[in-house]
Amino acid sequence: MKNFMGKDGFQWFVGVVEDRADPKHLGRLRVRCLGYHTEDLTKLPSSDLPWAHVMNPITSATVSGVGQSPLGCVEGSWVVGFFTDGKDAQLPCIIGTLPGVPSTLPVKDATKGFQDYINANNPKYKETDVNRLAVNDEDNPHSTLTIRKADRDLAVGVAQIDGIYEGVAQIPTDLDITGWDEPETSYAAVYPYNHVYESEAGHIKEFDDTHNQERIHERHSTGSGYEINEMGSKVTRVKKDNYELISNDNYLHIQGISRHTIDKGLRVRVNSVGEAGNNYNVEVGQGSSVNIEVNGGNINLTTLGSGQDAGDININATRNLNMQVGGDMNVNVIGKAIENIAKTKDEFVVGNNTKTGKRIDLN
Repeated sequence: MKNFMGKDGFQWFVGVVEDRADPKHLGRLRVRCLGYHTEDLTKLPSSDLPWAHVMNPITSATVSGVGQSPLGCVEGSWVVGFFTDGKDAQLPCIIGTLPGVPSTLPVKDATKGFQDYINANNPKYKETDVNRLAVNDEDNPHSTLTIRKADRDLAVGVAQIDGIYEGVAQIPTDLDITGWDEPETSYAAVYPYNHVYESEAGHIKEFDDTHNQERIHERHSTGSGYEINEMGSKVTRVKKDNYELISNDNYLHIQGISRHTIDKGLRVRVNSVGEAGNNYNVEVGQGSSVNIEVNGGNINLTTLGSGQDAGDININATRNLNMQVGGDMNVNVIGKAIENIAKTKDEFVVGNNTKTGKRIDLN
């Protein structure tokens, strides 16, 4: 046997992808090859072009879904390959794509091939096919970069305690803090060190190796995504709802200060399974306080249940217990009221002091 694949002459080609809707879902493409196929679509429509297999890298198994799917080319992509059947040129195989600078843009429903005449989507610009985020031309920035710079969250308020009365639950200083700003992207890519992937829908991945500006950036076309700057700081953006499900325990260690600003409400539910021992515990280290302020609302503490399921509200102050009431103070005790005072008790009433009972004992 003298002629077989690999020993019947190497015939290579350059061409343009015109169809990728492979009915067998193998990732094959129809390619119009320069010198082999006419550009006249009336003589050779795309539907008559042979299907070309796509060669994947050795790092992708390309078997049973393992590895990277052999998809990525779009109509209008320039490719290079060879014919596995040699001079017969009916079994093309694509080994790579060829970037360039398009001189013309595709024309929809044209009569000439070698272009994306069906959709007229690609190419989109008369500029280098290398992604704008990789080129970083200040006069021609990527639209997502412009949007990100204009969409920063600024002047985010933080919790602050106002109206601390002297002698009542006082703290050393007022806790007013103006707020914080979302950091601006540290993007400063230098060609050719930023490795960019962008999908048709506009999803983006960047692995930027620019010296002293190393970044990782991943972004959904809606704007949700994250960026890690050269110092290791991470900014995460979620444009709609965020869900996080953990099947077992969750551990979080913040070695600095944690600030949370919520524009609407917050609900925390603990022990939803109703098992004993799943407590809600808050501990503050020595030298700091727990401060709670409500602007225009109430602070409500309630224990529900009856019998053994009923709960107590316990307050244990190792030093003083200070209370100041701006209006009336109402205490309704259904059971007994017991007051044990180890030292003296002083009671000052500006108005009338009324004591009512079936019997009042004074000792």
